[in-house]
Amino acid sequence: MSRWLFKSEPETWSWDDQRARGEAGEPWDGVRNFAARNHMRAMRRGDLGFFYHSGKAREIVGIVEVVRESFPDPTADDPRWDCVAIRAVEPLTAPVPLARIRETPALAGMALIRQSRLSVQPVADAEWETILSVARALTES
Repeated sequence: MSRWLFKSEPETWSWDDQRARGEAGEPWDGVRNFAARNHMRAMRRGDLGFFYHSGKAREIVGIVEVVRESFPDPTADDPRWDCVAIRAVEPLTAPVPLARIRETPALAGMALIRQSRLSVQPVADAEWETILSVARALTES
C-alpha cells in the first residue's frame, strides 16, 4: 500500500466538505500538474493519504482513502487529465501544522517541504508514521 498527501485550500474544499461526502467519497478533480496527475495514476484502491489544508491553515488534518482508481477528470476538456476518488477515514488526533513538520528532522526530506506547490504527492512509510506520532504528541500536550 502506498501513502499520499492531498492538498486543498479549506475555503475551496475542506476536511468537513470531504467528510460530508461519506463512504462514496469525492473525485479529486481539477488537478492540472503532470507530476500530481502521475501520482494519481499510480494510486490503488485502499491506498491512504493525508488531507492537508493549504493556504493560511497549512496543516494536516485527516486521513483519506482512495476509493476509485484513476479515471478521466470530469472537469477537464483535455483527455490527458485524470483524477481519483477519495473518502474521509478519520481526523488526526490533532492537526499537524507545517511549522511542526519543518522542525521535525525525520521529515526534512518530505515532498511537502521539498515540493511545496505540488497538490498531490507521495508520503514515505516512515514519514507517515512520524506524522501520526507528532499528531499524538500534540494531542497529549
